Amino acid sequence: MYTLQIEHQVRDFSMWRRAFDSDPLDRAGSGVRAYRIYRPVGDDYVMIELDFETQEAAVMFLARLEEDVWKTGGAAAPALVGTPETRIVEIVENTTVAW
Repeated sequence: MYTLQIEHQVRDFSMWRRAFDSDPLDRAGSGVRAYRIYRPVGDDYVMIELDFETQEAAVMFLARLEEDVWKTGGAAAPALVGTPETRIVEIVENTTVAW
């Protein structure tokens, strides 16, 4: 399993969330198997993790984000501030602790 991690500052979390929920790149159709959204308390910042079966699917999705959403600027991503930081990581272990 591979995870695309994205971090960026946003102007307004509600505006960002509406754009995310509109799903302009069809996450499910693009190979996203699960996702998590994190938001630091009291900060206009968002962190997203998108899980993919293959590294290639994660790379392709990131390329589409860069070209079709982020590169176009304000119209496609009005809530973004600056350039998102990204990385693709391989999940080596995923354990749930049962107490």
